[in-house]
Amino acid sequence: MHTPLVTPLAPDANPEVAELAAFFNETLGFCPNSVLTMQHRPAIATAFIQLNKAVMANQGRVTSALKRLIGYISSHATGCQYCQAHTILAAERYGAEQQQLDHIWEYSTHPAFSEAERAALAFAVAASAVPNAVSEAIGQALRQHWTEGEIVEILGVISLFGYLNRWNDSMGTYLEEGAVAGGQQHLAGRGWSPGKHA
Repeated sequence: MHTPLVTPLAPDANPEVAELAAFFNETLGFCPNSVLTMQHRPAIATAFIQLNKAVMANQGRVTSALKRLIGYISSHATGCQYCQAHTILAAERYGAEQQQLDHIWEYSTHPAFSEAERAALAFAVAASAVPNAVSEAIGQALRQHWTEGEIVEILGVISLFGYLNRWNDSMGTYLEEGAVAGGQQHLAGRGWSPGKHA
């Protein structure tokens, strides 16, 4: 069994973090171990939760489900199995269509995805690459379908998961039971496993 770099603290270790972390009971059904690790420095945990809430708020056309699918695509591109399980579980909880969950990696051709969604997901792959692969053509496709405010929302999701991907892969954060179940249900057929997060 893998040992995480830092041990998560108990969910009630810091009252302010615990109060803010109630947000995750809605999004995931549990408080993520990543947040419980961050609370070794409560200011980091509270700032992260506030950023997460701001980024993931549904402002309209960039729906809650699409934001989670963008997070999944971004996390897959960087290889973070922890965040892949969280985002696919949250996408399901926020009403992503089954066809989209089943065919997420065929987003560029599958009829379950609109042209606007394809542009957002292609942007997520390019923006998550190191070095960055966002080209003029990708930006142009994005601007055809999304307003500047919506592009800020989309990149906010990608950037949020850039932080989380690095945090959880470096920490070797343990996956919670609910996230393991979501990963096995939706992703195991595509080669996903908990890896070092088990």
